[in-house]
Amino acid sequence: MQNTLDARIPSGPIEQKWDRCRFEMKLVNPANRRKHTVLIVGSGLAGAAAAATLGEQGYQVQCFSFHDTPRRAHSIAAQGGINAAKNYRNDGDSVFRLFYDTVKGGDFRAREANAYRLAQVSVNIIDQCAAQGVPFARDYGGLLETRSFGGVQVERTFYARGQTGQQLLLGAYQALERQIAAGTVTMHPRSEMLDLVVVDGKARGIVTRDLRTGAIHSHVADVVVLATGGYSNVFYLSTNAKASNCTAIWRAHRRGALFGNPCYTQIHPTCIPQAGEYQSKLTLMSESLRNDGRIWVPKEKGDSRRPNDIPESARDYYLERRYPSFGNLVPRDVASRAAKEVCDEGRGVGPGGHGVYLDFRSAIERLGPDNVRDKYGNLFEIYERITGDDAYQVPMRIYPAPHYTMGGLWVDYHLMSTIPGLFVGGEANFSDQGANRLGASALMQGLSDGYFILPATVPDYLARTELPRVDTSHPAFREVEEDVRQRTHALLQADGRRTVDSFHRELGRLMWDNCGMARSDASLRRALAKIPELRDEFHKDVRVLGTEEELNQSLEKAGRVADFLELAELMCTDALLRAESCGGHFRVESQTSEGEAKRDDAGFCYVAAWEYPGPGQAAVLHKEPLTFEHVHLAQRSYK
Repeated sequence: MQNTLDARIPSGPIEQKWDRCRFEMKLVNPANRRKHTVLIVGSGLAGAAAAATLGEQGYQVQCFSFHDTPRRAHSIAAQGGINAAKNYRNDGDSVFRLFYDTVKGGDFRAREANAYRLAQVSVNIIDQCAAQGVPFARDYGGLLETRSFGGVQVERTFYARGQTGQQLLLGAYQALERQIAAGTVTMHPRSEMLDLVVVDGKARGIVTRDLRTGAIHSHVADVVVLATGGYSNVFYLSTNAKASNCTAIWRAHRRGALFGNPCYTQIHPTCIPQAGEYQSKLTLMSESLRNDGRIWVPKEKGDSRRPNDIPESARDYYLERRYPSFGNLVPRDVASRAAKEVCDEGRGVGPGGHGVYLDFRSAIERLGPDNVRDKYGNLFEIYERITGDDAYQVPMRIYPAPHYTMGGLWVDYHLMSTIPGLFVGGEANFSDQGANRLGASALMQGLSDGYFILPATVPDYLARTELPRVDTSHPAFREVEEDVRQRTHALLQADGRRTVDSFHRELGRLMWDNCGMARSDASLRRALAKIPELRDEFHKDVRVLGTEEELNQSLEKAGRVADFLELAELMCTDALLRAESCGGHFRVESQTSEGEAKRDDAGFCYVAAWEYPGPGQAAVLHKEPLTFEHVHLAQRSYK
């Protein structure tokens, strides 16, 4: 274990750190910007925003996406909203309160400086997006409308019905397309990054595979930015798009980038329950529904009556009962564990008892069906299309599911990893969210990183760093290309009997059972014994059809699952070491008498950043101590 990490947090009052940092950054002359190339991997909110902004500044930007268009990035799936400390409601919100809620919501496992900057920049994001034409909801007088999300007692979440991510992504996409038309950004669709190239200790390029032809290409740059999202698909069943994966960040990790807090995964409390053994993904029901929906289960075990036949006296609105101050709007980790608890007691509803009710009867009676339809109409439609049930007539059935990952590549205050020249934005970095992200803060962080942070810190690196000319003939590029070809060839040559999906499904079940909503010393050791066996079996017995020189989705999935099989071991290693409960990381040995997460601040008040030392060697732990000067350490309470 080593303590060598420098987060480069500026000195001075927390309110002035970001302004001071920006002032102290070196600039690049406009005439020199066109001489620098920046590669941005990912075209979601963080990637598209960074590409558009850096392109507009005058840099030569190349943006890569494994989709056929940036509009298909998984950011499009975000539903409920985006936080900003505008205080339009005059209900007591402020930059400091958003900062406080973020640190507390993350269970005191986030950097104060980063969380404050996120709150500070949030107010600019709404102005930026509104200027782009993002159709945020507005009240009758035309003013921007807001609503509440979990873990807060103010209404600071801006939204566009239940499709906020889609509308924000379209805003970033049109900014990106404008720069593509201007010639400052070159888009590489259907291109998947398979490895990072490091020259003289600095990130200088990537190796990609053209998903249409199978061709392997190298790309040279002065800076590489990864904005490739999270890794919840390690659980197989998650709310993530099926193509979402960890390959870009994992390959960077193997090249020297430390991986921060891999065990911090978020289980979202409001998802449509799994319907069958061969289901391939889960569907999110926006947290915004908890504004007006009430969550309940029958008071008695085994009550199999239809929900509308169960009287009020026989219902347990357990979140309202246990957390009267926040009610149904407690943070996600708290709501998820509470749902699991009542289901484990035998009071769950639906097939297998894996579900709780989300009921809108009171809201429909109070507001009328038309007002409810205006706020949540498309979400009700999604629910009916998937389940066949009309949520205006019967309660929704929901259950927690893997959703977001707070872990990711470790970055400093400038969002640069431990590899100089490799920056990481959005969900791909270990984030500003600590051990649990508050609802509506993912879109905030993605756009904060993309529009405001990276466009300031990337030029500073370029201005301060000597970058000798490099091209793809450099031996480092040839070596990485050969590594990629050998990995691809090995997957095709295995010629086993099992499909890629069968291995992914087995890994997902193993991770959900042993490193999911609840973790224990025994379960994590069980997973750590099984994962290497499953990984060896995968490489010996997987069957990947087709060839490498064509469109081959089986090959794409095989490479991604191979990386998940390695990441899963690091997640369990991190979870085993962190013998405390905090946020989404819940160790059953570490809980209060009331079943709440119990932190160990004396032993674990740090960021765990893991180094890859080489094949067959145990990961090496580095620690970044966390200090709290403005939001003092305390046991979280939402009662």
